[in-house]
Amino acid sequence: MLREEPIRISVIVPVYNQAAPLKQCLEALQACSARGLEIIVVDDASTDGSATVAADMGVRVLRLPENSGPAAARNHGAAHAQGDILFFVDADVVVAPGAVDHVLRVLATPTLAAVFGSYDARPHAQGLVSQYRNLLHHFVHQQGDPDASTFWAGCGAIRRHVLEEVGGFDQERFPRSSIEDIELGYRLRERGHRILLDKTLQGTHLKRWRMPSYVWTDITRRAIPWARLILESGTRPNDLNLKVSQRLSAALVALTCLCLALAAWHIELLAVATMAVLGVVALNRHLFAFFLRERGLVFAMACIPLHLMYYLYSTLSYGLVWVDWHLRGSTARSPRAIQRG
Repeated sequence: MLREEPIRISVIVPVYNQAAPLKQCLEALQACSARGLEIIVVDDASTDGSATVAADMGVRVLRLPENSGPAAARNHGAAHAQGDILFFVDADVVVAPGAVDHVLRVLATPTLAAVFGSYDARPHAQGLVSQYRNLLHHFVHQQGDPDASTFWAGCGAIRRHVLEEVGGFDQERFPRSSIEDIELGYRLRERGHRILLDKTLQGTHLKRWRMPSYVWTDITRRAIPWARLILESGTRPNDLNLKVSQRLSAALVALTCLCLALAAWHIELLAVATMAVLGVVALNRHLFAFFLRERGLVFAMACIPLHLMYYLYSTLSYGLVWVDWHLRGSTARSPRAIQRG
């Protein structure tokens, strides 16, 4: 009688009402054909048949009784997974061929606790906002420090025992999609674990962004909670979205807005505002050059006001959180342990 291949890696896909992209996500994972692979879909109380799609494709399906967010879904999947390596993939991400074997090779290095990648430069959704947002993510991660200071669960893997050691994703603090993976990365680094940003580990993002939802989500689910996390941790790593050049760009955008507001009384401030905007463009010249190479001049020019807006609401969000933080003081939080099932 043939012995069953032992489970080496478990892919955990949290899903909430994403039946269409989930099918493409699972097709890509099944095509990896890695040995010792387990695929688990954690249905976060979907109402669109996502669980049925997963079951019809022959993968293991776990269901949460009520919508609890991706942090809870990932913890639930991790608690029931068999693999020693847990590979988290979002339901709207299509991993590149060989991604699972690639993760196994990378984490063969015993000193590495986790690895994550990025979106590729071929986002599925058309439209300026979708293309801008997804290409920005790709560029930022491709320019990041391989010795990462955080974690990304859209396409990232971690050793099971390490995830259990740090208490898993904080599902109580993040009951909805937010920066639960970034916060996990902070705790990993605090415990001395090494995280690799592997720029060759990529996946195509299928999500379509629209301007109102994009801005609202970025402010409420990323900018504000990330500002709180920065103040709580007391760390501002010079990496990814927090590089010195990004902070300086944000300051220049704030200066631009201040000068424009005062220009009615001091017309010469218009020149200062213009110089500040040019300074932002200069600081982000590599990003705009990337946009130019990928999508042409019109796209690159159209992304400039979008990027200025991004710096503006990020700065305002941080400022509001900073004021609130110093008025109310900090609140200590402790990580939640994974309950194994």
